[in-house]
Amino acid sequence: MDIILIHGMARTRFSLLVLSLRLRRAGHRVHFLDYVPALQSLEHASSRLANLVTHKIRPRPYAVVTHSLGSVIVRHALPRLTQHPPRAAYFLAPPMIACRAAKFFLRFRLYRIVTREMGALLAQDEFMRHLPIPRGTRIYVGTAGPRLRWLPFGHEVNDGILLASEAVGDGTAQVQMVRSSHTMIMNRRAVAEDIAANLAALV
Repeated sequence: MDIILIHGMARTRFSLLVLSLRLRRAGHRVHFLDYVPALQSLEHASSRLANLVTHKIRPRPYAVVTHSLGSVIVRHALPRLTQHPPRAAYFLAPPMIACRAAKFFLRFRLYRIVTREMGALLAQDEFMRHLPIPRGTRIYVGTAGPRLRWLPFGHEVNDGILLASEAVGDGTAQVQMVRSSHTMIMNRRAVAEDIAANLAALV
């Protein structure tokens, strides 16, 4: 199957290199969608995703695999993909609702410069709550963040960036907990194997 990989904020396609190699070894064709939040709007990134599907994949079936902010691009692009939606979506450490970290860092000018509109939208409750979720979405939630009373997340389960509850969202998607941090979850072999097994069941 064709698979579109979308990296997270302040990352590049190279952060998904290990995952892409494992998916290729499982027999899938991999495509990357690159974006830079400091230079592109969410609308622009979503449009590019729709164009990739239209011009390079359609009419073949495809799935999307995203890390962190990449999930927001997919969800925002869904209305453009109604004629050819993904067969499945695999979100790794996704912000499914407005997240505490974005609300905290939004007060800092450097964060606003580096993340621009996309970083600000991650802090907006209404915007995040109303983004659609693809059918067949599977979420991988990291649980290896520190849990200490004096840290920002206290004793709540987190991946170092997101609370588990922020990644789970409204609970309508399938969820798998992964003993991993936010920044390394894409490199966990168990995640790649689970995605490959799930894709095999769709064929």
